[in-house]
Amino acid sequence: MNSLVDRFRLEIEHGTLIPTGSRLLVGYSGGADSTCMLHMLALAGVDVVAAYLHHGQRDEADEELRKCEEFATKLAIPFVSGRADVPRMARDLGIGLEEAGREARYGFFRQAAHRLECDLIATAHTRNDFVETMLLNLTRGSGMAGLSGIPERRENIVRPLLAFTREETRSYCEEHGFWFHEDPSNSDLQFSRARIRHRVLPELRAINPAAESAFTRFANVVQEEDRFLNGMAAAALEQAEIPLNGELRFLSLDAEVGFDRATLASLPPVLFRRAVRLAAQALGSSLNHEQTLLLTAGVAVDEKGSVTTDGGEVVFEWNHESVHGRKLKPTSPFRYGLTIPGETISEEFGWCFVAYRQPYDGAAPARTALDVQLDVKKTTGTLYFRTAQPGDQMSPLGFTGHRKLSDLISEAGLTTTARTRLPIVCDMIGPVWAPGVCLENRVRPLPETNETLRITFRPMEL
Repeated sequence: MNSLVDRFRLEIEHGTLIPTGSRLLVGYSGGADSTCMLHMLALAGVDVVAAYLHHGQRDEADEELRKCEEFATKLAIPFVSGRADVPRMARDLGIGLEEAGREARYGFFRQAAHRLECDLIATAHTRNDFVETMLLNLTRGSGMAGLSGIPERRENIVRPLLAFTREETRSYCEEHGFWFHEDPSNSDLQFSRARIRHRVLPELRAINPAAESAFTRFANVVQEEDRFLNGMAAAALEQAEIPLNGELRFLSLDAEVGFDRATLASLPPVLFRRAVRLAAQALGSSLNHEQTLLLTAGVAVDEKGSVTTDGGEVVFEWNHESVHGRKLKPTSPFRYGLTIPGETISEEFGWCFVAYRQPYDGAAPARTALDVQLDVKKTTGTLYFRTAQPGDQMSPLGFTGHRKLSDLISEAGLTTTARTRLPIVCDMIGPVWAPGVCLENRVRPLPETNETLRITFRPMEL
C-alpha cells in the first residue's frame, strides 16, 4: 500500500476531510496537480464535478479548456467551465494579477458549486504550495495563522493533496500517460510565488535537503499552538463579555459585541491582541497589525478612543468602562405585515413574531415584556411592523400622556444597532407595541375584555 493512489485512498477512507456521500466541485486547471487529484478522487468513488476557469490571459487556454473537458468526459465526470478577464479585473480593483486570478477562481468555484449542489470545493494544493505559502506569509510579516500555511479545510474548501508533493503528482500523470500543461506563471519571476519556488527554496534545500519536511513539521507545531492560544483568547473574551440589550440581546448578536475594559486590559498583551482579532473576525472583519496595536495601547490607558477595521466594516470604540465593537453597515428601514394567526420570521435578523387570538386570561400586562396581549377591538386596521421613525410617540403603559418613542427606547438601554433593528408593531393610528420597551395604553386589555391578540417576540431558533 505504498503507491500514491493507495495512500490517497486511505486518506479519503479514514480521514474526515471528505464525508461519505459528499459531492465535490474540483478546481481543474489541466496542471499535473489538479489532473492527478481529479483522477484519484474518481478512482476513490467520490462524486465529483470538474470546474475549469479560463482566465482570459493566454491564447492557448482555449485549447487547454478543450483538452480538460475531453479528459473529464473520458472519466465520465461532469464538466463545467467559465471565463474571466483577469487582467481587467486586476486593473479595475487595483490588485496584482495573482490576487485577481485567485479572486476570479474562487468566485467562479463558489457560484458553480452552489448551482450544481456541490457540498465542497476541492483545490489541488500540494505540500510544495503549503511551504511556499508559509514562506510568503513570513516575508510579509504574518503571525502564527500565516505561518500555519494552507489549512486543510476552510469553510467548504478542502485540499486533499496537502500530504503529497508536486513531484509525486507529476510522476503520477506521467506514469498514466495523462496530458497536462505547465502554467507559464509558475516560472515567471515577476510573481512572488515563482521567486520563492525557483530562487529561495533551492537555496534552503542546499542547506537542508529535507527543508520542506522541516517546514511542514514546524507548521504543524504552529497550528497546534495557534489553536490553543485561540481557545485561551476565546475563553478570555467570554469572561470579559458584557451582555448587551438585556432580553433583546438576540437582536444584534451577529452585529456587535461588548466587553469589560478592565478585564481586557488585565490580559497579557499577546492574549489581548489575539482576543480582539477574534472579536473582529466574529463580526466579519479583521484588524491589521497596526490597528491591533492601536487598540491595545488605547485600552491600556484611561481614555476614550476608536479604531475602524480594514474596509471600514467594523469599528471598535472604548471608554472608561467598556470596549464595544459593531458593524458599521446601516440597517435599511423595513415595513412588513404581521401574520395573524401564525409566525412572521425575519431570517435576516434571526427573530420572529408569533401571533394568535385567545380569550383574555386576566394576566396583568407588563410594560417591557416580550409577550403581550392586546385588546383586538381597540386596534384600528391591519397590524404591521416597521422600523422606528422620527416623531413616533406612544402613551406607555403605566404613564399618562405621550412620550417620544426614541426616548423610551433609549431608556430601555438598547444600543444603536439594536434600536435600528427593533420592529415596532403598529396599527393605522400608530405604534402599539415596542417589544421589550413598552405597550401602548390604548390597546391594553381590561377586566371586561373578551378576546385578545397574543403576540410573542423571540429568537427564530427557539
